[in-house]
Amino acid sequence: MLVNLSGDEEVLKELAEDDAFLEILLKKVTNPKEKAASEITMLLANLAKSDSIKRVVTLTRAIPEGVSTSSKAMDQLMDCFIKGRDRRTENGGKPASSEEDKTYDYLSYFFADISKFEEGRAYFVTEQEYDSVIPITKLTVFTEHRSHIRRRGVASTIKNVAFEVSSHPALISESEVNLLPYILLPLAGPEEFDDKESSEMLPDLQLLPPDKERDPDPEILTTHLETLLLLTSTREGRDTLRNIQVYPLVRECHMHVDDEGVQEACDRLVQVIMRDEEGEGEGTAEAIEKAKMLELKGQSGNDADEEKVVEIF
Repeated sequence: MLVNLSGDEEVLKELAEDDAFLEILLKKVTNPKEKAASEITMLLANLAKSDSIKRVVTLTRAIPEGVSTSSKAMDQLMDCFIKGRDRRTENGGKPASSEEDKTYDYLSYFFADISKFEEGRAYFVTEQEYDSVIPITKLTVFTEHRSHIRRRGVASTIKNVAFEVSSHPALISESEVNLLPYILLPLAGPEEFDDKESSEMLPDLQLLPPDKERDPDPEILTTHLETLLLLTSTREGRDTLRNIQVYPLVRECHMHVDDEGVQEACDRLVQVIMRDEEGEGEGTAEAIEKAKMLELKGQSGNDADEEKVVEIF
């Protein structure tokens, strides 16, 4: 009932601004024995629509035994999300019980909305003291997860984090976040590339199996393409995408995905990475031909990332 009622603006305000109620939810969701954990994560995802929920980023509370070693609420939720990733397969393929079905998938929607705030984006790109890990690196591995909810929420979180241009060097660096393989792989299908294109691609993108499947959700594909577009905000980002042969990958995505949104996102990205840098000449005929797509319309705003209110019936 609360999940559905939180779609109302007045109810949302009442719930999201109640510190005691928030603590009740956090206490329950971090309790390994809580049977309603999945529903609570849905409610948390809805509460994140309120600006007041950004206080979670700096909130500290009692350390939940057996769940996390951090006193920070965000770290605890992240640890719940990580622990819930494979609950449905840990039972030897047998039907999962209610406790085994606690996947915490909807926390990915919560993270997506938290990352709309500057404080949230800062959290995701800052190494945490309790485990010496940058939080966004815990999420990138789920861009090809079997759960559609996880893939969608994680894709939106990554895109929001990419709005922080100052974080781009760390996001691109192989020794830090190493984001690119994780957002390029969902865009890749079974298509083959010529030797020159393939040899310059990231190792993870080379020699993909013939049964490699592109993410089936056009919205997720569009989100990853928009993240790549955000990474072209700097010269370093543009040069990196050129050097690792992102264009051929986007070209095939454009050709094989029959969706207007995906194709427009491909067009905008190609327009940026294939055009000449200012003051460096007018470019080759090949580059000009490749850039004959839609004019760059500008970067997507955070409003495009806002998830719909979760409803249960």
